[in-house]
Amino acid sequence: MARIHAQQLDCWSMKAVALAIFPEVQALDVAGPLDVFAETNAFVGTDRGYVLTLIGAERQPYRASNGMSITPEMTFADAEQAFDLALVAGGPALPTTPPDPRLVDWLGERASRCQQYGSICTGAFALGHAGLIDGKTVTTHWQNAPSLARQFPKAKVEFDRIYLRDGPLLTSAGVTAGIDLALAIVQDDHGPEVALAVAKRLVVVAQRQGGQSQFSPYLVPPAEKDSPIARVHTHVMAHLRERNGVEVLAQVAGMSARSFARAFKRETNVTPAEFVESARVDAARNRLEGTDFALKVVAHESGFGSAEHMRVVFVKRLGITPSQYRASFRKV
Repeated sequence: MARIHAQQLDCWSMKAVALAIFPEVQALDVAGPLDVFAETNAFVGTDRGYVLTLIGAERQPYRASNGMSITPEMTFADAEQAFDLALVAGGPALPTTPPDPRLVDWLGERASRCQQYGSICTGAFALGHAGLIDGKTVTTHWQNAPSLARQFPKAKVEFDRIYLRDGPLLTSAGVTAGIDLALAIVQDDHGPEVALAVAKRLVVVAQRQGGQSQFSPYLVPPAEKDSPIARVHTHVMAHLRERNGVEVLAQVAGMSARSFARAFKRETNVTPAEFVESARVDAARNRLEGTDFALKVVAHESGFGSAEHMRVVFVKRLGITPSQYRASFRKV
């Protein structure tokens, strides 16, 4: 396989990467990022690429959540060497079961001193137990994001981001988003040409950026179809261009404004205003991905009123402008 020599590689040396694993780890959280780094080595050479190490509490085979056997190469106690990047994979049990204290200690004492550290998917819960996400902006699998926010209220949890960076801290959304995070790291280290070559080699359709939605939870109807919250959901989606204040939505729900606001927040973990804005973002995102409508038309149809207001909300919520979003994720 041909090497690609980016200009920044002239002063580049090998980067030591540690990936922490444990019993019932999500196998793709491990294999996805490691394959990205391994494929990068094929393009830039191992002398300029990544040295990969799996670390666990014990050097014995761990059974992953899909039944695969994965064996750490080093224990936390033995991992005294310096790593440039330390990541912890996710696992189905992490949102409800505290992780091994040895993992938590290693993350808090060693991983946090690396140049970069972070998590794949629900590995963010392990970071939380280690005290590493307090005051930080983080993400995880969309289904587990509300639980992460409840368990670690000092963290700012973004529910719908592919990956996030907050200083040296890196977090990613669910499962395959670990590949996107790893590609982003490769792009930072070796440039977009190498990252694109690796993505093509892995037959990844496109490297998703941090601002892309990992899912559209705001467009999914509530489970209780006849509940007041479901009626509000239906009303908002059918009347995005109207002023959907708390008083209006409370009338739709058949509740007082105060009671409605409390009940909505309790059941959805967002305020009514946040829900309305999120629904508009999703509607605009879908139009940007699938139509040629002018930005002012997209803004009007999605309830933002003006292209400038839509731009402000997109930058706040997704970190990119509507034009940048369309350029990156357009389907047609």
